[in-house]
Amino acid sequence: MRAERVITGNQLEEAFRIRREGFVEEQGVPLEDEFDQYEQNAEHILVYHEEDAPVGTARLRVVDGWAKLERICLLAPYRKSGIGSFIIATLEQMAAERGLTQMKLHGQKQAEGFYQKLGYETGSPVFMEDGIPHVLMVKSI
Repeated sequence: MRAERVITGNQLEEAFRIRREGFVEEQGVPLEDEFDQYEQNAEHILVYHEEDAPVGTARLRVVDGWAKLERICLLAPYRKSGIGSFIIATLEQMAAERGLTQMKLHGQKQAEGFYQKLGYETGSPVFMEDGIPHVLMVKSI
């Protein structure tokens, strides 16, 4: 598996396709909520399981001095395969390259244990985002 930083329009479209499938079609997130004003300023990645098959995506933004990990999406057949951990590690490395040591993300409540295994701590009560229960997860690296 490998991760690539998104640098072309075609790569960005692939990232959006994965997010449409995982969030909009599978989880019912409204299309207008999934894509926002931060798309062009965020740093996106695509994750490939095999040579030419992107199966995951995520984006990184800097918000108030924190690395904010966002839109972490892995296609259903590839979940529980270690790729999710690889995505998080890739984003953390990108943040570290920028000199950032504080990570945060809005994780779906059902994935809270996954993030905790990666060293994240729950930093908020449950809140709703796009109709899905979430919690703030934080980590220092």
